[in-house]
Amino acid sequence: MLGLLIVLILVLFLPFTVKKVEHNLEIFLFIMGVMAASMSGIMDRELIEKALVDPLKITAAVLIAGLICKWLQEPLENLILSLTNVLSPRVFCAITVIILGLASSIITAIIAAIILVIIINTLPLDRQSEIRFTILACFSIGLGAALTPIGEPLSTVTVSKLNEDFFYLLSLIGSKIIPAILVYGAVTFFLVNPRNRKNSSLESVNKVESYPEIMFRSFKIYLFVMGLTFLGAGFEPLINEYILGLQPILLYWINMISAVLDNATLAAAEISPAMSEETIRAILLGLLISGGMLIPGNIPNIIAAGKLNITSKEWAQFGVPVGLITMTAYFILLFILS
Repeated sequence: MLGLLIVLILVLFLPFTVKKVEHNLEIFLFIMGVMAASMSGIMDRELIEKALVDPLKITAAVLIAGLICKWLQEPLENLILSLTNVLSPRVFCAITVIILGLASSIITAIIAAIILVIIINTLPLDRQSEIRFTILACFSIGLGAALTPIGEPLSTVTVSKLNEDFFYLLSLIGSKIIPAILVYGAVTFFLVNPRNRKNSSLESVNKVESYPEIMFRSFKIYLFVMGLTFLGAGFEPLINEYILGLQPILLYWINMISAVLDNATLAAAEISPAMSEETIRAILLGLLISGGMLIPGNIPNIIAAGKLNITSKEWAQFGVPVGLITMTAYFILLFILS
């Protein structure tokens, strides 16, 4: 257990304090994941096969998206820039955050994140606006994808474990998540300020990636997700020993560890059909909100940060405050006003 705690501390702090770790985050998380799984004594053939297979879908999606962006770059740019001219860039960004958040429950979080990357790569954004837009949209996508079992792994695991129907999560947490998505859209309107660009529809905003660059980025995503699979499995003994059975109010805050661990793994370990709906709601919201705080916390974060070269420090500087404010707001809503 001591070894796992040390690994957790390293995962939480080294990406923000050591530049070599920050610039090689995929390799670092892979090494930490292997260490955690080995310390827990669960590094067997079954886990290795799972770690090899789990990243395939997301890696394929990222690879295909990269190729589509390369082949259709100019028409996609012109379409997006035309829409920003009709709606105004600020309104377009706000609507994008809302629509992707709501649509992610149907098109999946992966596809929503890929669309987000295409849009951001096209808009004339300064670095600060690009990071803010990305993070707010990923919070929105991460929450919205949980409304149906097909949106993301957490929702799939939860519905399966509780043996509920397709619309269960929408009825359970929809009234809490949809307002948050609208708020993230409104915040985007005020905090993201695209620059004006003369004759933008005729200009190429993006540098065209080479095929080796697209392949290498896809491989990095594969390694990243593989490391998270090992990490999530490795921490299961720690979760079983110290987290399960805690009061909902404690689980809500402790679930901030989903900022660096797979929230589907945590949901599978924590949620039980014997729990009340209030407890399940608190667990899910704690996992979903905190998943947006750091890059490893959610699949959309991983895709967007990898494609847009957003560092762990850049993400945390904006993502952590947004996550803490949201967590605090929902804590008041769930535990004080209810």
